[in-house]
Amino acid sequence: MAIERLMLLDTVSAGLYLAANENSQDYRISVAELLEFMQAAIFPDTGFLRPLTTQYASPSSTGFNIAINALTGQSVHLILTPTTGFATGAITLPISSSLVDKQEVVVNCTQQVTALTVTGNGAGVTGAPSSLGADDFFRLKYDLLTNAWYRIG
Repeated sequence: MAIERLMLLDTVSAGLYLAANENSQDYRISVAELLEFMQAAIFPDTGFLRPLTTQYASPSSTGFNIAINALTGQSVHLILTPTTGFATGAITLPISSSLVDKQEVVVNCTQQVTALTVTGNGAGVTGAPSSLGADDFFRLKYDLLTNAWYRIG
């Protein structure tokens, strides 16, 4: 069948499969796997495979909860600018069903948060900070095999 006769797809997601052929053998590959391969080929030595999309949040009261909004496979840089230092706050990571291997979250905070909770939203979280100082930051990377976020910076 000619490719022109196939139906068009309006959106592409990380879970979509594409046809591939090698040595006369047909295979399928997910868009996420293809993207990971392409990023590793383009940026082989950086260890930073996904560009960050910036999200901004300016909580105005203690007890805030910021949900990180990420499309499937999207890495996010959260710039947290509380109006003042707060006693408590929380950050909720993207839902585990939308995560891909090596996805990252970077959080910068301009004010102190004395007690911080980082929630995995269906995935584990290892090494997340329990507080943030003024002008503090942390970086998490998701591991698909263990379904967990790990602090890497």
